[in-house]
Amino acid sequence: NFTYCPATGLAVGNERSAFAGWAFPFPGVFLTEEFIGEDEESEIVGLMDQDDWKPSQSGRKKQDYGPKVNFKKQRLKAGCFLGLPSFSKKIVAQMKAYSVLEGFLPVEQCNLDYLPERGSAIDPHFDDWWLWGERLVSLNLLSKTVLSMSCDSEDSIQLFPIFTKENGELIPFGCLAQTSACENSSKPRINCTSHPRLVPSREVTVAIHLPRRSLVVLYGDARYRWKHAIYRKHIEQRRICVTFRELSAEFSTGGKHEQLGRELLGIALSFQGRPV
Repeated sequence: NFTYCPATGLAVGNERSAFAGWAFPFPGVFLTEEFIGEDEESEIVGLMDQDDWKPSQSGRKKQDYGPKVNFKKQRLKAGCFLGLPSFSKKIVAQMKAYSVLEGFLPVEQCNLDYLPERGSAIDPHFDDWWLWGERLVSLNLLSKTVLSMSCDSEDSIQLFPIFTKENGELIPFGCLAQTSACENSSKPRINCTSHPRLVPSREVTVAIHLPRRSLVVLYGDARYRWKHAIYRKHIEQRRICVTFRELSAEFSTGGKHEQLGRELLGIALSFQGRPV
């Protein structure tokens, strides 16, 4: 019932929902379109398809490049892991252009293949916190989709009235930081008497629209407070998601398993891997 607006960082109530005209800040999302070009996309997918895709849950197929993990027992070892694939070296290098990915060193890559004929989807979930670090990075290939965010928290979300100028620009939060505009502009008139509105978090869902070849980063609240999902109705054509994960603090500098983390990173960033 809300849609994420990359330009403002707001979750904006959809017109046909009970939350039309309302919005709230939705931190922890970075989205950039056309992260790679069409030719590079075609080359990457062609290289992926040279390797086998293994059956996965909910109609998906997968290719994993990462260490062997037992999440239940919290055990980790290199296993057959030989590194990320060679074609990812350029992708990882391109990430350095974005401040949100400063110091991002992926230790795992997971390719997921979605097809509408298989009913491909992934249920609302959190990625593991014990092993994987704060930033989850996904490259969306072959077709657009929607990343659906939901929250099971018992707390409430504070909504603010939102207004749209004639040029389509959003003016959030009533008159917060907009006093001069409210006093000096004849159109649009902002309703300075509007009050925030509280709604249970469980009543709110946020759609993040992912264009083809876009890169999305989830961190902070979007990583730890909100679950993410891809529903069947949002898979219209073949779609490949390439997700990169970094190590948690426990396996990073100063962490309890720093040495193991350093070894795994060395393997990952050799870019000599095949699917495990």
